[in-house]
Amino acid sequence: MKQLSFFESKKKWYSIELCTFAALLSRIMYTERLYQAFSEHPLVTTDSRDCPEGAVFFALKGASFNGNRFAKMALEKGCSYAVIDEPEYAEDDRYIVVPDTLKALQALARHHRRQFDIPVIGITGTNGKTTTKELVAAVLSKKYHILYTQGNFNNDIGVPKTLLQLDQSHQLAVVEMGASHPGDIKTLVEIVEPSYGLITNVGRAHLQGFGSFEGVVKTKGELYDFLRSRQESLLFVNSDNEILMALAEGMRQVTYGTEAAASPKVLGRVDHCAPLLHFSWKTEGGTWQEVQTQLIGSYNILNMLAAISIGLHFGVSETQINQALSDYTPTNNRSQLEETANNHLIIDAYNANPTSMAAALDNFQLMEVGPKMAILGDMKELGAVSSEEHQKVVDRIAAHPFGEVWLVGEEFKKTTTDCRTFNNVEEVKEALALHPRHNHYILIKGSNSMRLSELKGCL
Repeated sequence: MKQLSFFESKKKWYSIELCTFAALLSRIMYTERLYQAFSEHPLVTTDSRDCPEGAVFFALKGASFNGNRFAKMALEKGCSYAVIDEPEYAEDDRYIVVPDTLKALQALARHHRRQFDIPVIGITGTNGKTTTKELVAAVLSKKYHILYTQGNFNNDIGVPKTLLQLDQSHQLAVVEMGASHPGDIKTLVEIVEPSYGLITNVGRAHLQGFGSFEGVVKTKGELYDFLRSRQESLLFVNSDNEILMALAEGMRQVTYGTEAAASPKVLGRVDHCAPLLHFSWKTEGGTWQEVQTQLIGSYNILNMLAAISIGLHFGVSETQINQALSDYTPTNNRSQLEETANNHLIIDAYNANPTSMAAALDNFQLMEVGPKMAILGDMKELGAVSSEEHQKVVDRIAAHPFGEVWLVGEEFKKTTTDCRTFNNVEEVKEALALHPRHNHYILIKGSNSMRLSELKGCL
């Protein structure tokens, strides 16, 4: 291999630096142009089928679509500008050409976020981040006008679109950030620039993308890494979780948990789940307060305690916090109790991974109700350990039986089990039509792509 001389090395270094500077200058210039357009029409869309009057259309690209091809259609439908990254589609000055439309959207969102000197709370984690975000929003809304992530729009497109909704009326922002590959959280925190951080937990999910559990921990920890460099930052940390406590060492933090020995600032305990969670909590030196929730699952106590900790920090009264948590009703097939004409359904079919599946099964086993039945669907994106993790679920059920269990999907079909197995949700529907269930408590848990939520109409 040829060794570069000192002058050749310097020349190469300067060339790289000049290219980097040119790219930075270009980004600054097109961001200013974009922000001027956005200031005139403060609404963005990435869907040519949804073009509100005056919106700025970003022509994003994916594996099977090219938004540049729909830029003209978006303008014809009423958009004021179309941001594209393929110059041949530009026809007039309503087209803004950038090197990369997704990066342009993210740069615009970062620039817009910097116009607001308000607390921004960043939330991530393997499980519970959407529920926690909703609970935090419910609590803070008792005192403040806040912006928070709608649904689970927590990716590299959803996060920028959330930030671009900030306006002068907002006093706080709560932004959920998801990840399925290394570096995803780093990308998002550099857009959001949060001042507060919360990681709900770290578990075995998206292992196909992360490569290992250690990859999950490292990626989720990128939120802490960003905040560590900011002197005034503050973390809200689950003191029950040794991994999170280790990651947060040396940083300003407020702790919460269920283990008194850890001396969390907010301590909680599960009173009962019959089937809805009823819990108590107190602060250091305070008295116990009871809260009846509308959430299924003892595991949700940590999500509740996180919301309490954040609410107290921002001056929401204990009475307001308790009311917010009592009133919160889950949606989107997350920890929902739904009554049908025939059965009681415990629906947690939006997502599934080994950690959340274990928690759901443990909670279901402890519930003093009956008769019980579980319909479980495959856990997706587990990569090389998929077979092993699905067998662990089956083994857990065998070791702690609680009633009838049906397993749905290719991965569960491969396991060694005495449970009844199905290839897909259509086969389950047929079986239920032939043998309907009545007066059962039925847990429905699986990855969203398994479509188990469709079973609600059959039960």
